[in-house]
Amino acid sequence: MEFKLNSKELEKHLSKIIPGVPTKTPMTILENFLFEITDGLLTIYATDLEISLQTSLNVISDSNIKIVVPAHLLFNVVKTLKDTTIQFKVQDNGKLLLSTNTGKYTLSYLEATEFPEIPSIKTDEQNTKDINEFTIQGNELKESIDKTSFAMSREEMRPAMMGTLFEFDDDGLRFVATDGHKLVNLLNKKIATKINQQYIVPERAISVLSKILDEREVKVYLSKTHVSFRLSELQLITRVIGQKYPDYASVIPVENEFSLKINTKELSDAIKRMMLFSVSSIRKVKFSIKKDVVNISAEEASIGASGEENVPCEYSGDDLEIGFNSAFLNDILNHISAENEIVFKLHSPTKAVIVVPVEKKDNYDLTMLLMPVRLNN
Repeated sequence: MEFKLNSKELEKHLSKIIPGVPTKTPMTILENFLFEITDGLLTIYATDLEISLQTSLNVISDSNIKIVVPAHLLFNVVKTLKDTTIQFKVQDNGKLLLSTNTGKYTLSYLEATEFPEIPSIKTDEQNTKDINEFTIQGNELKESIDKTSFAMSREEMRPAMMGTLFEFDDDGLRFVATDGHKLVNLLNKKIATKINQQYIVPERAISVLSKILDEREVKVYLSKTHVSFRLSELQLITRVIGQKYPDYASVIPVENEFSLKINTKELSDAIKRMMLFSVSSIRKVKFSIKKDVVNISAEEASIGASGEENVPCEYSGDDLEIGFNSAFLNDILNHISAENEIVFKLHSPTKAVIVVPVEKKDNYDLTMLLMPVRLNN
């Protein structure tokens, strides 16, 4: 059985799904691609059992076939080739022969029966009652998950928080992530649906999705157990986390009456320098806030070092001293860096602080939350 592919076209497709191949796994079969040719359409699958990626391209072949081929070896061979035609020949002895004008390469293949079944979300008319769907631009989805996903928990004791919440309500599509120390809540008002449900997409899927999204339109299909993201010939399928997400709205304070407006870059630069002086586990940085200036300081007694800076601000409220974990604050500032100015809404040294952009957007609302750390006076 034989078929032909252009090396650069194949490289483009393989590069999209290679993130689905695990680097370390007790199931060595997962270190492979599944090649399936049906009526001139080649579909290539990769999975680590949590997520599955698949891509399709047309080929000229003389028959249908399903085989399993070593993923990284094939990808590394293909991506080092010049723009050329690759002739694939599947031999009966378990060998796959790749030929170009200048070389020949032999790989072993396995029967497809050993490869795990790829989950699918059926979207035919008989199954649509259990499937919800919406469409979003890829760059829009990428921006939404990139602004929120950094706040996901990495603690296995909190499995529901080890993902990003997709929540549909009357206002639009809400993306939420939290680890208990910081929280991000982004509302996309352009997504109007009648779904009114929650889905938790795991961190692994979010990470891979961010890498493969571009400006193309994405069709998203959601079932009780899986979510599918389809970008023309490319598809990512992931299981959803089957637990209830914490009541994030209840931890967002409503009585934070003090307002601190500050230049985002000036504050971010100051925090990066203060991080050099807050290297302990708490990584504490202190804010001493007055009407028109915030004094930011950090001290590391173990190495006899300290630093402080004054950053201009506009503040309405009582003079306040409050502490933050500098690494968590730096995370938030890095993911709101596109905003020229931001506002900290505060109440007391022990109450959660709300961070929002000064400039309001028509299509989405962004709210970030940061828990303070106690100061030792």
